[in-house]
Amino acid sequence: QVQLEESGGGLVQTGGSLRLSCAASGRTFSRYTMGWFRQTPGKEREFVALISRSDGITLYADSVKGRFTISRDNAKNTVSLQMNSLKVEDTAVYYCAADAGVVSIIPGRYEYWGQGTQVTVSS
Repeated sequence: QVQLEESGGGLVQTGGSLRLSCAASGRTFSRYTMGWFRQTPGKEREFVALISRSDGITLYADSVKGRFTISRDNAKNTVSLQMNSLKVEDTAVYYCAADAGVVSIIPGRYEYWGQGTQVTVSS
């Protein structure tokens, strides 16, 4: 069982930066691939970034590549998403997710989810 709690969302202007954090409970954090997803009203949840459990391989959606950076600290049971050069279209609720299975960009493959944190980018 893993419990996830996101923090760091807020309101920022276009071009600004935010850093999201996700704190995980449990002693087996290093066994989980960690992902960030986002969702806007009326749309499906979409993949943003992931970091694998063992070797820290990262993967990004094309829309955020070069602007967002995912990282993890297994000693502190945290995963972060540094978001730079934010755009209005990055506005969404951002969710942290964890899964011990295969590395995937599909939301349905993730077993554990946080409650989400709102990110709003104004023009």
